[in-house]
Amino acid sequence: MFDPVISPRELAALTDAAILDCRQDTAAYRAGHLPGARHAQLERDLAAPAHDPAHGGRHPLPDLDAFAATLGRWGITPGSRVVAYDDQGGANAAARLWWMLRAIGHRDVQVVDGGLAALREAGFELTTEEPAPAPQPPYPHHGLVREVADIDEVERARSAADRRVIDVRAAFRFRGDSDPFDPIAGHIAGARNAPYADNLRPDGTFKPAEELRALFNHVLDGVAPAQTIVQCGSGVTACHTLLAMERAGLSGARLYVGSWSEWCRHPDRAREPR
Repeated sequence: MFDPVISPRELAALTDAAILDCRQDTAAYRAGHLPGARHAQLERDLAAPAHDPAHGGRHPLPDLDAFAATLGRWGITPGSRVVAYDDQGGANAAARLWWMLRAIGHRDVQVVDGGLAALREAGFELTTEEPAPAPQPPYPHHGLVREVADIDEVERARSAADRRVIDVRAAFRFRGDSDPFDPIAGHIAGARNAPYADNLRPDGTFKPAEELRALFNHVLDGVAPAQTIVQCGSGVTACHTLLAMERAGLSGARLYVGSWSEWCRHPDRAREPR
């Protein structure tokens, strides 16, 4: 099985990887990034404008042709070895980039285990020099090869005995204590909470595959990954759990891109608490 996670030591041994810095903060990227790292910024490169979060959430997927053109500008082709990192343990937004590449059929993409902090600890130097990769044609694609779930499928799945909806947001958001990003706090009725932070060890690296498998098997409770939908607030950190599930050998779950930011804006959709 191809591990979706790569250690800094393994990255150091590569000579031809296309490296993508997926931190949201453009200023932080300009202040220092890995040599050769292109900047993949969430709102600009990995999402479409959220004109109406009630239809697609706060981070809808970008137009695939536009994303393919962006990959080409970064010099990425179907033969590229792609490695992504951020400063949030892969959650914002290296895992989103990983999922998007996998979703258009690119297999050879990994996220740095432990992110920028682990890279720095391993001795990687930073540079302020902007990379100038040789541009390539738009990445050839035939649409998404990984299925996504829309709001109506989530409606069908949330109460079905043979389906599972997993909400990866922090427990306080799931409980409805408060929500720093969306106008209503709570969760989709019937969803189960498995915070994405639980995918990581205290040092910010991913748990081993066997630990992740035990974690997800408990949440799935007999439901197949292919019958599972993963959501978060806006379809970004959910990708972290999709990556962790793949590391655990439990691939096949679908991403609900709109997630809570879409669902909570529909008063006719069941939510808890009311």
